Amino acid sequence: MSGMQKIKAQLDLFLIEIGDLSYFTGRFFKEVFKRPFEFKEFLNQCYNMGNKSLLLVCVTGFIIGLVLTLQTRPTLMEFGAVSWMPSMVSISIVREIGPILTALVCAGRIGSGIGAEIGSMRVTEQIDAMEVSGTNPFKYLVVTRVLAVTFTLPLLVIIGDAIALFGSFLVENVKGNVSFILYFNQVFDSLEFGDVMPATIKSFFFGLAIGLIGCYKGYYCKKGTAGVGKAANSAVVLTSLLLFIIDFIAVFVTDIFYDL
Repeated sequence: MSGMQKIKAQLDLFLIEIGDLSYFTGRFFKEVFKRPFEFKEFLNQCYNMGNKSLLLVCVTGFIIGLVLTLQTRPTLMEFGAVSWMPSMVSISIVREIGPILTALVCAGRIGSGIGAEIGSMRVTEQIDAMEVSGTNPFKYLVVTRVLAVTFTLPLLVIIGDAIALFGSFLVENVKGNVSFILYFNQVFDSLEFGDVMPATIKSFFFGLAIGLIGCYKGYYCKKGTAGVGKAANSAVVLTSLLLFIIDFIAVFVTDIFYDL
């Protein structure tokens, strides 16, 4: 096979993947409004995803706050602008760093878990057994998990942002003897509605992307144990790429909105 034929084959596979994912997404939005609603399973998935990811998100956020402040403080001191540290850190974390890094952490933790779980059910023919028994596996497995990630991720982003700001405060308290009240007064004075709302809205889209890709890769997992590992791995890779694309679109749209 020549080089051009290989490129054409890869392009065909990519377009087929896009088409299958689009069909999968359309089916999700069609099924989400149909009865019966698996509310109990939805709450169970929300608890599992949020509870098992909370510690990782908190540790990541805390380290982000520490590192960002430690790296930025010397530069601000050179310009005599160290008093702007709370404002700079809070806007950076709330607008961009907090949502995207939390989403990437959850893509590795939740996305791979969903892909492996549903993939193993596909390989062991549990999904086929559910279809034979009259249960809608798409409704029970996919819809509940996608909705759970969509509504859980914004809460994890808020918690991660708060922990990151607390980590930044600890550095300022040790280095500059800044009190808790003074630091967070400057934080809340610098933050506006236009900083918080776009970041919260795009967090829902991040969660939707993580859930859809993870479920898609697991639901159409190929036979064999190797297929489960491949599904989990490709779910993380594709989700991470899609998160950056969504983030770029969100920032671009927000910038246009501010210019109007």
